[in-house]
Amino acid sequence: MTTTSALARLLRPVVPLPPELSINEVAERLLTPEHKAFLSLPVVDAESRPLGLVSRTRLQDIFMQRFGRDLRGRHPVREVMNPEPLVVSLETSLEDAAKQVTGQLQYPITEDFILVDAEGRYCGLGTVLDLLKAMEARIGQRNRVLRKALVDLKESQVQLLQSEKMASLGQMVAGVAHELNTPLGYVKNNVQLLRELSAPIFELARAQATLAGCLADPGCDEERLAAALRDAAEARELAAPELLEADFRQLFGDTLYGLEQIAELVVGLKDFARLDRAMSEEVDLNDCIRSALLIARNHIKDKAEVEQQLGELPRIACAPSQINQVLLNLLTNAAQAIDGRGLIRIRSWADDDGLYISVRDSGRGMPPEVMAKIFDPFFTTKPVGQGTGLGLSISYKIVQDHGGQIRVASEPGRGTRFLISLPHLRVAAMKRSA
Repeated sequence: MTTTSALARLLRPVVPLPPELSINEVAERLLTPEHKAFLSLPVVDAESRPLGLVSRTRLQDIFMQRFGRDLRGRHPVREVMNPEPLVVSLETSLEDAAKQVTGQLQYPITEDFILVDAEGRYCGLGTVLDLLKAMEARIGQRNRVLRKALVDLKESQVQLLQSEKMASLGQMVAGVAHELNTPLGYVKNNVQLLRELSAPIFELARAQATLAGCLADPGCDEERLAAALRDAAEARELAAPELLEADFRQLFGDTLYGLEQIAELVVGLKDFARLDRAMSEEVDLNDCIRSALLIARNHIKDKAEVEQQLGELPRIACAPSQINQVLLNLLTNAAQAIDGRGLIRIRSWADDDGLYISVRDSGRGMPPEVMAKIFDPFFTTKPVGQGTGLGLSISYKIVQDHGGQIRVASEPGRGTRFLISLPHLRVAAMKRSA
């Protein structure tokens, strides 16, 4: 729809009045059925250019006077018309026309407005009521568009959140898989060693079983017995079971230690995801910190030493999987910000106002112009393909939804510190991220 057609639909093709027409003639025309919907009639010159508007109200004022019709009725209508009518071009947009009309209207409303073409020639009348109805329809249409846009935006936001979660999950799974490989590797090696070391014992058992069978067999001759004794002695010498006890004890111990590490990672992964926990569960944030450190260990271990200063914290109601996501993001970013090898210090404490978690790194730091944008969606300083720019934005939203704040302080060359503060009680209406 063009702006011209929008206003053209409001146009009422009223036949204009010549300025020489008498007041009585105009009054009679206003009484006709085709003009009953109009508050006024247009007056134009010979070139169809608007000269003014004659309103019903003005004529009524004249005719209400004593002998008004007799004294003034024969006068030309130009004497009683409004020479400065409201004129709107058909080229004007519907919104601008509404602003123009409402900006110049006087109350009570006694006149319509004139619609003209691009050359200023009269085209017809427009009524305020028609204009208001058109604007109401336009606003209703835009509201529908905005509602749809809002729904689409929410769906896009959910998809973006899910994409970021999947990206974090991918990093987490890769890290956990790498961490599992180490204990799995030496558990596998130990099992192979146990198999190799136990083979002579099984051979000894077979030789001794053969010797026992020969001893129990009355028909076993001396030659078979001597061979069985010789084989048993050789197997005993090769197996040397008294020497294997220490090796077996060491191998079993190492294997159990490796399995315990695997179990620790699995439990840590489950605690990190909190898949079996309620959204409103009361948790110790220090447990969240330890869980996030365990999952992030693969990203951190080659980049930084981790120093923990965890104070005693009261349990608070929160969404632990979301808090873990925030902590994992901060720890991963801290490791990525360090060139060479550095230090990550994580602290927790509480006071009367709330609970606090501080994550500080000795990395590159950030200039003020970068620090001002880090919580903006899609802003990232990482190379293309290495970051979505959503991690800190989502972390900010999660902390905000918990009724808390996340702040940052940084200086180039001196590292970065993030501070999370959470109230003792979760906000009752905490939003739940998808």
